[in-house]
Amino acid sequence: MRIDYHMHFENGSYDLEWVKGFFRHARQRNIDEIGIAEHSHGFVEFKDLYYEELILDDSPIGNYQQQWLLKNKFRYSLKDYFDFMNDLKKKGYPVKTGIEVCNFKNQERVADILKKYNFDYVIGSVHFVNSWGFDFSDLKFVWDEHNLKDIYEWYTAEIENVCRAGLYDILGHPFNIRLFKHIPTFDVQPFLNRVAIALSQAGMAMDINTGTLYRYPIKEISPYPALMKTAKEYNIPIIFSSDAHRPEDCGRYIDRAEEYAQQYGYHEVLEFTKRKSTIRTIGENVEYKTIDL
Repeated sequence: MRIDYHMHFENGSYDLEWVKGFFRHARQRNIDEIGIAEHSHGFVEFKDLYYEELILDDSPIGNYQQQWLLKNKFRYSLKDYFDFMNDLKKKGYPVKTGIEVCNFKNQERVADILKKYNFDYVIGSVHFVNSWGFDFSDLKFVWDEHNLKDIYEWYTAEIENVCRAGLYDILGHPFNIRLFKHIPTFDVQPFLNRVAIALSQAGMAMDINTGTLYRYPIKEISPYPALMKTAKEYNIPIIFSSDAHRPEDCGRYIDRAEEYAQQYGYHEVLEFTKRKSTIRTIGENVEYKTIDL
């Protein structure tokens, strides 16, 4: 089975003509099923959490993040999203309804929001360390203000907190902390072991994400080889994703991600429905209804 479970409609709108492009490119790349994992910052229900979480003072970080929150954020309600996704499913589109939630400190509030909706899966992703969005290219200067080993410690602790929350099925783009080519000279294996242990204890899968291959300077699939090896030793299950934000990126490099996973002994991928996973063989033929695109 070939899946792409982490992508976003948010750069367009909940409009059938916009999203048909994702399905067209999925078909061209022989993707059997796609999953939409809209960012939590797309929904009004999460707005207060962002304003509580992020640095929003008069510093360069705060000023940038204030402006970020004003751009194309909190446009929809979760009800809007589910209405649209349920309509796609009724029309026969091979799609699953997911969400990508940031690593908020207030996981109790996240739980209150999530429990009201019947997601197929929930991705937890680390986008902030110490309330700083480390993946913002306009804030790359902040990296130079800290010791890299400290950043790795903060990042790893955030993953452990996400896993400990017990709310998530999948860890998004693991160790994309490498995205701007800040490559450590110290021993990272203790950090990788902690991540694998946390995932194992939480019963979570790992996102093999090609977004860092084509969207960031590092130009590698996440997780990078050392974590792939460690995750396999702990039998962490996987999904595949392109992290597409545009229709033409749906399914991008999923074939390469499958080959990459198989190099580390992975031969199975998880399919999700209503928070339950089914083990599928990578490349297994799946019969889906053909939709007119």
